[in-house]
Amino acid sequence: MSSRYEHGVYQPFTICDPKQRQIHKATVRDRLVHQAIVSAIEPLFEKRFIYDSYSCRVGKGTHAGVARLGLFLRQASHNNTQKVWVLKCDVRQFFASIDHEILMRQAEARIDDEQTLELLRTILLSHNAETGKGIPLGNVTSQLCANIYLHELDWFMKQTIGVKYYLRYCDDFVVVSTDKDYLISLIEPIERFLAETLKLELHPSKVSIRSWGQGIDFLGYVLRPNATTLRTKTKRRMLSKVNSNNLSSYLGMCSHANQYELSQVVKLLAWNKQEY
Repeated sequence: MSSRYEHGVYQPFTICDPKQRQIHKATVRDRLVHQAIVSAIEPLFEKRFIYDSYSCRVGKGTHAGVARLGLFLRQASHNNTQKVWVLKCDVRQFFASIDHEILMRQAEARIDDEQTLELLRTILLSHNAETGKGIPLGNVTSQLCANIYLHELDWFMKQTIGVKYYLRYCDDFVVVSTDKDYLISLIEPIERFLAETLKLELHPSKVSIRSWGQGIDFLGYVLRPNATTLRTKTKRRMLSKVNSNNLSSYLGMCSHANQYELSQVVKLLAWNKQEY
């Protein structure tokens, strides 16, 4: 099958969620192949992923990641009796920078079936084959490939460096510690590992160290010792775009934070729009 399969052309389009992203939509036929590949190989990798990887995994997600970070902050600070700091990092242009050869080596280490590997290689080569870098946002395979690729970073952080409070959601990751100097000392080895092993780099303007008291902005929420709230931009977007179709989603977001008053305002706005 793999020798006869040729991937179709993507349909590119741009979304704002809220930042601008280019999505590549595959044909229905190709999406069926993508899903079949994921169903076949995901169990091989899922059992190796660390517990605290939260992107595109069953039982995980943004809300679980935020809750886990809150737990880390409470544990590390002994229930806010000690000052605690968070190193927050973001990989620069992550999806566009994934190296096809490195990803295939990671796949070959766990997948024994040559036809499956050939199908996966065909999917990779369907996007930016000329550069050998990048996987398209929009493919279900890309979500799994992202976790496979950055599992190397997870292993480095947990096993090589021995970080206790580490958590990753896609290419955003955080480390919690009561020692600010320790967090500063982690930046250089992380940068070196990403460059040498994965051909990636940290986003220079998205590496920060903040105290819990200053507020930790993570996955659309801001965590502080006394409350977890939605990010200001998220609240503004919610207030401007809420309607009867997205109300339940927005209320769900509020329910994972200390945002009772905001949830009442959102309800009122949605109901008023419905009347008109």
